[in-house]
Amino acid sequence: MSGRGRTSSAMYPARRQERRRGEAGRLLALALVAGSVLAGCGGGGGEVPSPYQIARHSTLHQILERKKLIVGMEVEFWPFEYDDGHGNPTGFDVDLARELARELGVELELRDLEWTGLIPSLLEGKIDLIISGMTATLERARTIAFSEPYYHTALCLLVQRQSPIQSAAELDRPEVTLALKTGTTGHFLAEREFPRARKRFFKDEAACALEVAQGRAQAFVYDLVSIVRHAREYPESTRAILEPLGFEPYAIAFRQGEPDLGRYLDTFVRRLRADGRLKALERKYLGEIAAGLEPPGH
Repeated sequence: MSGRGRTSSAMYPARRQERRRGEAGRLLALALVAGSVLAGCGGGGGEVPSPYQIARHSTLHQILERKKLIVGMEVEFWPFEYDDGHGNPTGFDVDLARELARELGVELELRDLEWTGLIPSLLEGKIDLIISGMTATLERARTIAFSEPYYHTALCLLVQRQSPIQSAAELDRPEVTLALKTGTTGHFLAEREFPRARKRFFKDEAACALEVAQGRAQAFVYDLVSIVRHAREYPESTRAILEPLGFEPYAIAFRQGEPDLGRYLDTFVRRLRADGRLKALERKYLGEIAAGLEPPGH
């Protein structure tokens, strides 16, 4: 047999045992290092929290423990949340929040906040969720998390009735003034797509619509349902351009790092979609305006 033939490992039992001891030692060392890192993450060398302990400190657990769901919204966004004329909030999002509280088996507390204060209030723990016609955007998703969308709409334009403007392509000019609600997706889109246009910012949408109606602004960029409403409110001085500037998904917002709550909210939205409750809310609050607004493929 040639001297270059394969040698049986049975000829070297001692060397094989030594290799095994070395591998076992390396594995033990890696386990000890991993344990040290995890203990450090637990804070000061303490024990790593178990999944059960983490769940007990989650927002979902706190809601169930206190038997109350605290939802933030701006009660000035017809027909999603608005005053019924007697000081009571009503609308699509209000009913959605009530359905969620009912499914959880808890009391509902609604907090009426300014739009620009909703996300800070969520991050500071003053509210559990935002249900306020909030579009799930990549920019917002850097700081907060979103459920699956429960409604889809689009950004559109309200323009002066006698204006020559026929599409958004005509807005990016220095002589054009845009009315924008601060902190909305219309605001962000205008900053990005129409940098040369002049911009005037307002805290509420009614002021934006009035700017167009009274001729102080050429266009207001906002969601489709509201644009239709304002065009009907000022039929002699405004008109709607309903060519979508992009479809927008409304979703429930919650704090990041809450996987249990996120899964619950996704399941809740899917259930309402499957059993027809979302469609019922659309029929109740949107009527004919809701027809045909779903994006392609939805």
